[in-house]
Amino acid sequence: MNAPIGVIDSGVGGLTVVKELMRRLPNEQFLYIGDTARCPYGPRSATEVRKFTWQMAQALKGHSIKMLVVACNTATAVALESLQKKCPFPVVGVIFPGARAAIKATKRSEVCILGTTGTIHSGAYEQALKSLSSSCHIVPLACPAFVPLVESGEYEGDFANYLVEKTLEPLHAESFDTLILGCTHYPLLQKLIEKAVGPNVTVLSSAEETADDVEEILNYYHLQRKEVNTQSHFFYTTGSIPMFKTIISKWLEISNPNIQQITFK
Repeated sequence: MNAPIGVIDSGVGGLTVVKELMRRLPNEQFLYIGDTARCPYGPRSATEVRKFTWQMAQALKGHSIKMLVVACNTATAVALESLQKKCPFPVVGVIFPGARAAIKATKRSEVCILGTTGTIHSGAYEQALKSLSSSCHIVPLACPAFVPLVESGEYEGDFANYLVEKTLEPLHAESFDTLILGCTHYPLLQKLIEKAVGPNVTVLSSAEETADDVEEILNYYHLQRKEVNTQSHFFYTTGSIPMFKTIISKWLEISNPNIQQITFK
């Protein structure tokens, strides 16, 4: 089936998922919306997040997508279930795949979760982890400064290193051998996070496991594109196109990405 796959996020973070999807599914075309003007979602109410997520899903539905990937942990936590009920195509989130990856990786059944305030307060990761391993010891930590740091494009350098180390200081007193990057923005800070928590901790994003789920669903419903994709991927942003373009070009290695601004009321 030659229809595109839609991907939505509160900003640029979902590009970390798109990168893995593009690697795993080179025949597929992806349409991405990053709601950078209203980012971050973490401090927002569940009602707002559901409204914003539904607006993006509706916009992509207008492009006849065959599947939707909610590449935002906050949106997955509060809106995935309603989207799955209302959308006429499969909808995949990033929380359960991330939890599954952590349970596979942990040797001591001790898992740390880094996420936005909204994701951490939702308890969605704890619920997913406990459903997979009831004895899992979970260490949650909200990192509200990380998303604005990544959205500003300043996710490398001395200040970013300082901010990551300062934010993760509470973890020095905790015991865990696996850490989930529970926000799709955080893989852009992964090297700094790995440095802060030390070499004995496995740091995971949900991107690879999410791509596994997407590929499995495409195969199950016979939705995969058989021939090589000749159409460009398309990116929409509700905010600044130049900043969006810079991060897409660097992270996805697309020299001249197709970007258009989109607005929602």
